[in-house]
Amino acid sequence: MEKIGVFCSASEQIDEKYFIAACQLGAWMGEHQMTLVYGGANCGLMGTIAREVKSHGGRLMGMVPDVLEERGLLQEDLDVIFPCEGLTDRKDLMIDMSEVLVALPGGIGTLDEVFTVMGQASIGLKNRPLYLLNIDGFWNPLVALIQHLKENGFMRHELSHYCTLVDSVDELVEKLSSL
Repeated sequence: MEKIGVFCSASEQIDEKYFIAACQLGAWMGEHQMTLVYGGANCGLMGTIAREVKSHGGRLMGMVPDVLEERGLLQEDLDVIFPCEGLTDRKDLMIDMSEVLVALPGGIGTLDEVFTVMGQASIGLKNRPLYLLNIDGFWNPLVALIQHLKENGFMRHELSHYCTLVDSVDELVEKLSSL
């Protein structure tokens, strides 16, 4: 495994524990000469993980919507840039270019990406392993919603069909190392 797609927040207004996790994952990826496939931003968890991957010897593939460049939010040391017009083609490129996907805590964009991967898995398209990094229970409300959907007949499969929930970067690294 060489290319890991990471969905995560671009916000700077979030708890430090999420930045610590992004640093840990980015350092591990870089130390193992992996490529981060991500949204190309230089802020929030996106910028944090990118800087760590790069500073530890990894590579950066940025899927960059025009608006990101226009706002001056482009990570400067990207190894590969894939220009995109919007979030849909950005997300599709990230999924296509990644061998495995990881969702760190994030907002609406991250939820959109996670649900797209889960939706594809539900009908057998582009099955990529998806890991949700559940720092301090961040994803628990989503897990409860999915369980509610399953209990009421709106989903055929258990959560484990769509993704794997991990509670720490150490647990995530252990899972990724076994792929």
